[in-house]
Amino acid sequence: MEMAINMSRKRSRKDSLRTLVTYILLLLIVVVTVLPFVWMLSASLKNQATIFQHSMQFIPEKPLWSNYTDVWKKVPFGTFYWNTIKITILSTVGSLISASLAAYAFAKLKFPGNNKLFLLYLATMMIPSQAIMIPQFTIMKHLNLINSHWALILLHLFNPYGVFLLRQFFIQLPNDLNEAARIDGCSELGIFTRVILPLAKPALVTLGIFSMLGSWNEFLHPLIYLSKEKLYTIQLGIRYFQQINGSDYPLIMAATAMSLVPIILIYLFAQRYFIEGIAVTGTKG
Repeated sequence: MEMAINMSRKRSRKDSLRTLVTYILLLLIVVVTVLPFVWMLSASLKNQATIFQHSMQFIPEKPLWSNYTDVWKKVPFGTFYWNTIKITILSTVGSLISASLAAYAFAKLKFPGNNKLFLLYLATMMIPSQAIMIPQFTIMKHLNLINSHWALILLHLFNPYGVFLLRQFFIQLPNDLNEAARIDGCSELGIFTRVILPLAKPALVTLGIFSMLGSWNEFLHPLIYLSKEKLYTIQLGIRYFQQINGSDYPLIMAATAMSLVPIILIYLFAQRYFIEGIAVTGTKG
């Protein structure tokens, strides 16, 4: 009996030690992840002379809140912001519509070559984006979409990963729901909009966050397709601001911090659906 008690105590100590080590490692990961953002916010409130002189002083003695207003005065930051919001919203909505329709077809409609076509569609994910940039540019040029936001929007409309993500979710929904709706006289489009989509809210929010992040933070495609200042996105605008003002790091950090605000707010409001969507997708193939 005493031996069993001693073994139980040793096992409890090992579990406690393992838990402690796990929490310490998680704390280190959090610190390493958050530290750059804290430094960015701190640097955005300093001046050019003290930003590196006291680089580890995270709370400046005299915060320069004027850095945030100076950014809006030196470049048309509001225009860059609006351009990015417009492109992000249209790209995300278009991506959700196209991906959900394709995912529903692959998951719930039975037609010859369904699985083979789906695998072929997923195979496009293995093609590096750099390999198709020139053909994409040629197509956009023939469509007269150079120096147009529609070029960036069209590039985001078709998302193989989004189709895969939603298909994994749709597969888990019972087919009895579709059959019951068909018996009630509902069309396939009605089943999709009235039955499937309301149940797919977590997966749709997850894909929406991914699409918004990709569209909001994109730099390379705007650099390729946009050459007019009035069409710049916020990421291209920050680069443009840096070219004009040189190495004015406090203002650059202030502009970068403001560019992150919408994404952080969206994630905070949608994180419950995001976590649920990640948990329920990918569990069944």
